Amino acid sequence: MFEKLLARLHLADPPETPMPPADAQHALGALLVRVAKADRTYLFAEIEEIDHLLTDLYDLNPVEAAQMRAQCEKLEAAMPDTAELAHILEAGITEADKERFVRALWRVSAADGHRHESETEVVALATEALGLATERVAALRDPA
Repeated sequence: MFEKLLARLHLADPPETPMPPADAQHALGALLVRVAKADRTYLFAEIEEIDHLLTDLYDLNPVEAAQMRAQCEKLEAAMPDTAELAHILEAGITEADKERFVRALWRVSAADGHRHESETEVVALATEALGLATERVAALRDPA
């Protein structure tokens, strides 16, 4: 009986995370994932920060945020162009939303305790595509 149970466990396919819609919410999540992965590491502190940000930004519970992050990871992997993700995000959002999103990108870039140049480059590409001035982006990086 134990062998049958083990055989069933090994034959089961892992659950498939569906591809999310290419909307502003998922594009932001994908950009957050991209910033976290930019230094070629994807640490628990960064994942935790992304989940926390998604919870706050979209009024999700922790499970919903983790599920959304999983979808955003899939979108991030499927869309190699950072500017394209940012252009999806830009469509139909306010300046205040853009600034909230930039703050979120900066928070993820510092989540592991080190802001790497590669993470800063991804933020710069995204904010350029969003049409934000360099000075404003810098002010959002280190708010007073």
